[in-house]
Amino acid sequence: MKNEDVIRILNEDFVRELEATLVYVRNSFIMKECDPSRVTEAIAVDEMRHMWWLADLITKRGGNPVMEHKELDFGGDDLQTMLRRQITLETEGIEKYKKQIEIVQDPEVTGVLKHIIEEEKRHRKEFNIRLQPISSEREFRE
Repeated sequence: MKNEDVIRILNEDFVRELEATLVYVRNSFIMKECDPSRVTEAIAVDEMRHMWWLADLITKRGGNPVMEHKELDFGGDDLQTMLRRQITLETEGIEKYKKQIEIVQDPEVTGVLKHIIEEEKRHRKEFNIRLQPISSEREFRE
């Protein structure tokens, strides 16, 4: 895989983490329940850390992080729909990073992506713990 392709993939990941950060920060502001709000806020900080790691990988390879993102889907204004959206974002990220690990041959990049996957799994679990009491269906997947 060419260096430009690795940078492109890392920038896609960077934007994914940026979008998750923005969704989580906004949602944490409007969640009326304290515990889910604080957990969402803390996970937003984790997502910002992921952005830092990805930006480091991008710049080491001669690229610049891209800050352009699509219109954001916050999942609505009630706790259940916000948590469901956040679970979806984590699940999509996990699946995307797994596919990237299969095609990127750079051990530093794959090491960072594997670490991010483990954190995203923990985030998804935390969101599911908060969703379970207010939802009739359990959405947790490991």
